[in-house]
Amino acid sequence: MNYKKIAQDTLNIEAQTLLASAKNIDDVFDKAVAIILKCTGKLVITGVGKSGLIGAKMAATFASTGTPSFFLHPTEALHGDLGMISPNDVVIAISYSGESEELSSILPHIKRFGTPLIGMTRDRNSRLGQFSDLVIDVVVEQEACPLDIAPTSSTTLTLALGDALAVCLMKARDFKKSDFASFHPGGALGKQLFVKVSNLMQTQNLPIVDSTTKVKEAILKISEGRLGTVLVTDDLGKLVALVSDGDIRRALLEDDFSLESNVLQYATMHPMTCENEDLLASEALVLIEEKKIQLLVITDKEKNIRGVLHIHTLIEKGIS
Repeated sequence: MNYKKIAQDTLNIEAQTLLASAKNIDDVFDKAVAIILKCTGKLVITGVGKSGLIGAKMAATFASTGTPSFFLHPTEALHGDLGMISPNDVVIAISYSGESEELSSILPHIKRFGTPLIGMTRDRNSRLGQFSDLVIDVVVEQEACPLDIAPTSSTTLTLALGDALAVCLMKARDFKKSDFASFHPGGALGKQLFVKVSNLMQTQNLPIVDSTTKVKEAILKISEGRLGTVLVTDDLGKLVALVSDGDIRRALLEDDFSLESNVLQYATMHPMTCENEDLLASEALVLIEEKKIQLLVITDKEKNIRGVLHIHTLIEKGIS
């Protein structure tokens, strides 16, 4: 059996379904967007079975893109959860046939509340179509299922139309990356836009030595600090230099190397620092990569040490 051909046919059928629907989009979409934009409550999505699964995904997409939304299962609605719907909400009800028994049972109650109802069905004359204030057509010419029975093309189309609605609403609200990140603070974009140097920098147990320290003492401090670097300060406690384990290894190759030497002999004087604790961590990473350093020292304007930020910390926290 040629499974590759079957997979290609399945994708082609569903792709053609989407393309055909795109050509048939009419002003119903404009009206649907207008209804949702006027909503002062929440967008409630409901449906049973496969339609319910698609509805749950749609609700999640709406909620994360600026439209307060939740999914309500019709069966749960019949047993008390109808109270979650208010006249200020908008309901999108999904049923390909439009005759789902569980969904049909709650439609009169939704209308009794005076809540605007948008139906997503193939049949405008179905029970769902008749109760709906607006119907978004999800009719398909053919399911990708070889028996033309299992919801495949129809669920793909419904999901895509839900995405299309969400994108229309994003455009209407001028929804930006920063808005998206606000709903996804733990995601990659949220970390890029909200996590600051102050959130990640190490401020305790810093490996600091003064400028009179000998190399052998500095090596011990590097080992204790576990940052691969020691910070060197002057008599007033201000940062003057850094010494990394790489600096020590390179120094070992010099003929006059001595563990009794002053640490400043092998130090990087006037190292790269950052005086802005509110700098985004993603911007700090760019700085670290551009300067080809591993440790960024955070100081105030007087070079008093506030903390350090290691490249490994940024990577571990998913900053990119």
